[in-house]
Amino acid sequence: MTAVLGAPPALARPRTRAAGPAVAALVPLAVLLVLGVYPLVLLLSNAVHDDLGTVDLARWGELFGNPVFLDVIWTTVRIGVLTTIGCVALGTFLALVIAFVPFPGTGFVVGALNVAVSFPSFLITLALVFVWGDVGVVNGGLAAIGLGPVHLLDGQWGVVLAEVVYFTPFVLRPVLGALENVDRRQVEVAESLGAGPWRIIRTVVLPEVLPAIAAGGALVLMYSLNEFGIVLFTGAKDVQTLPTLVYSQAIGRGEYQTAAIAAVVNVAVSIGLYLVARRVTRAGVR
Repeated sequence: MTAVLGAPPALARPRTRAAGPAVAALVPLAVLLVLGVYPLVLLLSNAVHDDLGTVDLARWGELFGNPVFLDVIWTTVRIGVLTTIGCVALGTFLALVIAFVPFPGTGFVVGALNVAVSFPSFLITLALVFVWGDVGVVNGGLAAIGLGPVHLLDGQWGVVLAEVVYFTPFVLRPVLGALENVDRRQVEVAESLGAGPWRIIRTVVLPEVLPAIAAGGALVLMYSLNEFGIVLFTGAKDVQTLPTLVYSQAIGRGEYQTAAIAAVVNVAVSIGLYLVARRVTRAGVR
């Protein structure tokens, strides 16, 4: 009888224990809501309200009817796509060289690339400006021998160059890690069957590292679409992207609704292109 009466308290203990993880799960959820969801909701609210707090969607029509704003969107997408293509091509090539053509100082190069990833983007851009800028080392040397200056960083291609230099390690590192796991016996078999280096790379190596290439490319695309410091520090006056537009409208002119609309468009473009890139790369991997 005592054992039967004592059973209910013993059965109730797991309920108390189960409440602990549930309460603990609420903490990261609350942090996510405060730091992630609330700012996004506030951004969307500012995009549809004017400075007086009144709902105003006319500004959306004005912006999307303005060819300058549409050109900013297209410039942002164009620079992001070109940067991604350049980083994928250069990062994959460098990874193949490091993995299959060992040379003295390989470890130093890999270590330097790992350190370069931790640098802020504007630092790399300033280094390029010191070398290729209007008053940089190259133009100083050209002026000394009576030749005209080279305006390499003044336009869109200068921004793309700076972003490729900075973002290439984001492709190189995952591809290099994937190459370390490639079965070298497959490469040796292909060589014994008479396959040349490029055919081995195309038919044996690249299919194995394609997921890493896709992951690195998607990461570069996301970063380049939202890059602000590189565009600003290259000094390309005729190049304006969505991030720089948000800054100029909010900080320079106090047009917070316009800035919020540009930010919403920037988020939408980034998510949209990211989803497209994932769909394309998944289809390629299959």
